[in-house]
Amino acid sequence: MLGPDPEALTRQVAAFPRPPDEPRFERADALLDGTYAELSASWYSELRRLADAYAAGDLLREDVLAHAEAVPRFPLGPAEESDDEQTAALREAAALVDEVGAVSAWYDDLLALLDPPPSALSLDERLLHGFGYALAHGLFLGARTPEQVVRRLRVAYRSVGVRLDEAETDGETERTTFTCPYRNVAAGRCGERRVCHEKLDRVDDGYVTYLAERDIDYQRPRACGGGQCFSEVRQEPPDRWWPATAPAAVDGADDAD
Repeated sequence: MLGPDPEALTRQVAAFPRPPDEPRFERADALLDGTYAELSASWYSELRRLADAYAAGDLLREDVLAHAEAVPRFPLGPAEESDDEQTAALREAAALVDEVGAVSAWYDDLLALLDPPPSALSLDERLLHGFGYALAHGLFLGARTPEQVVRRLRVAYRSVGVRLDEAETDGETERTTFTCPYRNVAAGRCGERRVCHEKLDRVDDGYVTYLAERDIDYQRPRACGGGQCFSEVRQEPPDRWWPATAPAAVDGADDAD
């Protein structure tokens, strides 16, 4: 199977730090506006279902990743406003319940499996990523805004035979929906869409890395179960949130101020 090892993913999902059945959890979760309880209930149940479906070969990695990225969030605000009430609430919740910090570490490990850094990729995937990263220097030369970036992307899509179906703007997000001719490459041997999304799209991951260094968030093609794919480009949001930002990281930011 292309993508993360199913057993490793199943083990990581099973290691979720469940909230303690004690009054102190209720106090901590109240400080977090109920985020921990929401995370450990329906979101986690769906994560387990998706991980099981991935292990059975019924889903792609990106299907699990999309749900992982949709985790309930407790916003902390920009780093320069690290003394706000929500940051203080996260600190207090973490002092009450150790699992508040443990969830952040668990979530970080989950994302590392589902969206690994280039250094963790196979040799062929690293080569594709490096090719995309090098290509991005020419493709996006002089592009500073999501509008400029997405225009270049659409040219790149067309140049490799991708049919653009819809282009729309939602606030600061530029979204492109398209039909990809490569979804069935080696489908009989590896499964539908797997080579396209787990191998060929590593070139797009090179674009992601390049643009992230310039504070542009490019969500590369995904979610093409119905025959169409989409990608999104937007300005990188400045806010932080738990569990993506650990309580210890918030404290470290304060100490550095």
